[in-house]
Parts: sequence; C-alpha cells; structure tokens
Amino acid sequence: MGSFSIWHWIIVLAVVLILFGGGGKISRLAGDLAGGIKSFRKGIKEEDGTAKDDATQTKVADDKDKAAQG
Repeated sequence: MGSFSIWHWIIVLAVVLILFGGGGKISRLAGDLAGGIKSFRKGIKEEDGTAKDDATQTKVADDKDKAAQG
C-alpha cells in the first residue's frame, strides 16, 4: 500500500513530460506522424495509378502487336 504501481509511475512521468517541455515536442511529434501518414497514403495512391497506367499501356501495346501480325 505504501509504494506506487507501474501505472502510477507512468502517469506521473506523462504529467512531468507535459509540464516541463513535453508540450511542444508532443505536438510536433503528432504533426510529423500525421505528415508521414499523408505521405504514405499519397504514395499508395500514386503506385496504384502507376500500376493501372502500366496495365493500360501493356494492353495497348499488345493490341498493336496483334494488329501488326494479323
């Protein structure tokens, strides 16, 4: 009953970080995380678009080859 559990120490540490210099760092960290997520999503969309473009170009090239042969 006299000692703190691990959860008490985690809460105390979080409060100390927020009060003594953690506030600006936490908001910057959250902004960096959001920017990373946006970049990841943009990369996924660009890759999907590239894959679709490649498939379209391959189909057009195949059609041209078939037309040249036949």
